[in-house]
Amino acid sequence: MTPLTQDELKTLVGQAALQYVVPGEIVGVGTGSTVNKFIDALAGMKDQIKGAVSSSVASTERLKALGIAVFDANDVESLSVYIDGADEIDGRGHMVKGGGAALTREKIVAALATRFVCIADESKLVQALGQFPLPVEVIPMAANHIARRFAAMGGEASLRLKDGQPLVTDNGQHILDVKGLSIADPLAFESQINQWPGVVTVGVFAHQKASVCLLGTAQGVKTLDYSR
Repeated sequence: MTPLTQDELKTLVGQAALQYVVPGEIVGVGTGSTVNKFIDALAGMKDQIKGAVSSSVASTERLKALGIAVFDANDVESLSVYIDGADEIDGRGHMVKGGGAALTREKIVAALATRFVCIADESKLVQALGQFPLPVEVIPMAANHIARRFAAMGGEASLRLKDGQPLVTDNGQHILDVKGLSIADPLAFESQINQWPGVVTVGVFAHQKASVCLLGTAQGVKTLDYSR
């Protein structure tokens, strides 16, 4: 039997996430290549939901192209579920996110949701967060100051570029990617970095951690339940 490719694993978990979508409600939708598989699967039940709240321009465009209504986050009081990927997830459901540059909006939509369902392939499961460079969305004038603060913690921050220029997020800000960190206490770390002037959002999702992770493995989809 040929092992499944990473792309096939993403398709599997994207389809598996449909079981958490509540008919008749609005679903929170994240960003990224794994979420794109979920959006494509969601199109098959679009007549059973009111629509979606999306965490990025890219996801909004994909949802609309498939005929799924997209609501503004300000028009929604709460969501039963938010479905999104992760760059890393640990054994307690804490995540690093932001590889797709949508971390701020992802955290906002996650905060609206009662349940966060993470969809990922098994390469994303880690013992401790920090192997993946930590994305931090920053106000441009603070970038160098924040980079120096990370250096004092032993991290190495670099400005994310696109086509040789600083990448600009959907919010008009920049992103620092920080290497060399080992995040032993994600909750305390997230709270600490969020206090730094000029930080819009740090890509540690500990306060908005996953309730469930659908992990694509060679044996199929494994469900990790963090809600207990």
